[in-house]
Amino acid sequence: MDMKKLMKQMQQAQAAATKIQDELAEQMVEGSASGLVTVVMNGHGKVQSLKIKPEAVDGDDVEALEDLILAALNDANGKAEDLQRDATKGLGIPGF
Repeated sequence: MDMKKLMKQMQQAQAAATKIQDELAEQMVEGSASGLVTVVMNGHGKVQSLKIKPEAVDGDDVEALEDLILAALNDANGKAEDLQRDATKGLGIPGF
């Protein structure tokens, strides 16, 4: 096995992975729950913004708002994971 060739392939793979990570940081996904709570995350799954419509807020039912927030977070997170999976498809990167 040619070590120079192997090193070059490793450097190319690292450059491709870095490029993917940079692109994921720039891509945004939106998750929503009943149109009342909206979460925006980047491709790494980091929350960028959270919007709650006034009609979602009921002082007598805080649990419903908590459920809406969790649902919106999970929706956005699933979409961020899809972006990651699509971005790394074919690279053989474990965990995606």
